[in-house]
Amino acid sequence: MVTVVPRLVIAAPASGHGKTTVATGLLAAYKARGLRVSPHKVGPDYIDPGYHALASGRPGRNLDPYLVGPHLMGPLFAHGAAGADLAVVEGVMGLYDGAVGHGDLGSTAQVAAALRAPVVLVVDSSAQGRSVAALVHGFRTYEPSVWLGGVILNRVGSERHEKILRDACEEIGTPVFGALRRRDAISTPSRHLGLVPVAERSQEATEAVDAMGRIVAESVDLDRLLWLARSAPPVSADPWSPSEAVGGRVSERPVIAVAAGAAFTFGYAETVELLEATGAVVARFDPLHDESLPEGAAGLVVGGGFPEVHAEALSANEPLKKAVRELAASGAPIAAECAGLLWLTKSLDGKPMCGVLDAEAGMTPNLTLGYRSAVAISDSQLLPEGTRVHGHVFHRTQVEPRAGARPAWQWQGRPPEGFVQDGIHASYLHLHWAAHPVIARRLVDAAARLQRRALPAVAAGPSNTLVDAPRALPPASADPAPTKIDTPADPASAAPTAVAPAPTAVEPAVPTPTAIEPPAATPTAVEPTPTPTAIEPAGDETPTAVVPAGGSGEDREAADAAAARARAEADAAAARTRAEQDAVAAGTRDAVKSGTRDAVKNGAGSDDAAHEAAGIGPDRRADGDEGTDEAVAPGVASMKENGTTADGNDIATADKNGDSGSLPRVSRSDGPASAPDRDGS
Repeated sequence: MVTVVPRLVIAAPASGHGKTTVATGLLAAYKARGLRVSPHKVGPDYIDPGYHALASGRPGRNLDPYLVGPHLMGPLFAHGAAGADLAVVEGVMGLYDGAVGHGDLGSTAQVAAALRAPVVLVVDSSAQGRSVAALVHGFRTYEPSVWLGGVILNRVGSERHEKILRDACEEIGTPVFGALRRRDAISTPSRHLGLVPVAERSQEATEAVDAMGRIVAESVDLDRLLWLARSAPPVSADPWSPSEAVGGRVSERPVIAVAAGAAFTFGYAETVELLEATGAVVARFDPLHDESLPEGAAGLVVGGGFPEVHAEALSANEPLKKAVRELAASGAPIAAECAGLLWLTKSLDGKPMCGVLDAEAGMTPNLTLGYRSAVAISDSQLLPEGTRVHGHVFHRTQVEPRAGARPAWQWQGRPPEGFVQDGIHASYLHLHWAAHPVIARRLVDAAARLQRRALPAVAAGPSNTLVDAPRALPPASADPAPTKIDTPADPASAAPTAVAPAPTAVEPAVPTPTAIEPPAATPTAVEPTPTPTAIEPAGDETPTAVVPAGGSGEDREAADAAAARARAEADAAAARTRAEQDAVAAGTRDAVKSGTRDAVKNGAGSDDAAHEAAGIGPDRRADGDEGTDEAVAPGVASMKENGTTADGNDIATADKNGDSGSLPRVSRSDGPASAPDRDGS
């Protein structure tokens, strides 16, 4: 089946141009008009989606081809945007910046092409005039498979400055949808890892988001922009299904405790959806306030966040720390990433933590960040030994020792990292479980086994409640059920069908603009280099289930069943990878490269230059883990500590916008041309 959700991708020439301000403002402005808006973020960033969720009232969702594979861009988008009137996708860094060493893999351009969505370029115009036309022309013609539908000018100084910029863009036939003026009306404080999460500053965040919505509504032609979004063509994509991904539910209903609150704000919506699809009862708790784990907890998930900011309060919660130690001693499955790892150690900056792991943690002046291709080097409750994953790291702390007696991961050029101990899997590596649904399956299976053995109640206490949220947001599971859609395996490789959309009745406030001309070239599959498939075992090994020592026959039967599922998943992943590689090999990229790119080659920048300009070259860390040929994660790389957003966008200088122009792909000499409608997914 196909999805026809109207959509826009908000991109920029580089970090710091104002993508987050514009994207968040658009979400708030359209929601204020009564539209159901679906927020999405390219890359692994956790913080921007929190602001998106606050603005839209729906969970912010990530689209990261490196973490989950290009083949899941369409399905994850269709799942998250189900039932929406409009989807807004905020890009990452510069439009064409991808994972270092992997071409455009992970770039905003790759995601836009996969979704067949029009791109709106946000340009910081504060220090330029007519040169804006040369910049926009280069971005519009650099890659024919990317459909640049127009621009929004940011940090415009005056009416005269705005006219100069608009006239220049009109000369090259590029519409201007708005012009945001320089101002200091919006302030969103940052710290060592970028923006402060919404959960930590509810009132301020709400006020900032409301201000973004008002400014964008005043400055951007929302009607013409919505018309552009509705002109995107249908995209073939089966909505991602958590139930299908995990292969069904367990008969038991084990309680899985999930850490939340201000100290643990990092997580992807799909994680909880996968746990629930496997049959778990997900019970959130706040380690800053709750003195017990949720009643009957048989498993624990602790994601990323800022425990270092709240170390004193976490340290003082002795009853909860004791409950965590008891749960760990029972052998219950515990998945801990980054902040979760720190919480399980003996101490953080000298303040006592849970003491489950024989390690100590502390802050460092060095930022460690980037994508990692890792291999599980120990069997665990989450993954079998030899499983290959794509993840990312993002922290300014250090754990000593770096790894336990049974390390969790090995990645290129680094010593082993992380801890596998009893039922615990703790590491700095962040994973997106949609790429590895077997993690949820194995964790819930392990919790169910404990429940069958009548595990004694672990530190049961009064019902746990979270601190007040800044604004009532629906849980991830509250999204409308996605409609089924026929699709090829890889939406990026699907030849777009010229389907004339049937725009819903929203009359633009200005005369009907001329039709948008899409790129002449058929959007081709964006090369998945390499395609991070779900749970690929090392070499030709088949993942095997872990049978607990002394396990019963029932345990071994469960393990055999898990092994069979893992083999089937591995076979399916391998087949999918081969199909994608064949499609790419037979694709039209060569034809694309021989076209417009030659005409703009001299003006094209490089991804490396963009990364250097953003100050995010190879990572450096206090433990000597310095320099790498691993990919730098663009989403986390751009979270800087200079008063910018987590994407490097300066929200402190809010924006003001206007409108103008016909609609694209017109040269300086020929006027606006009509073209078939375009669509995203």
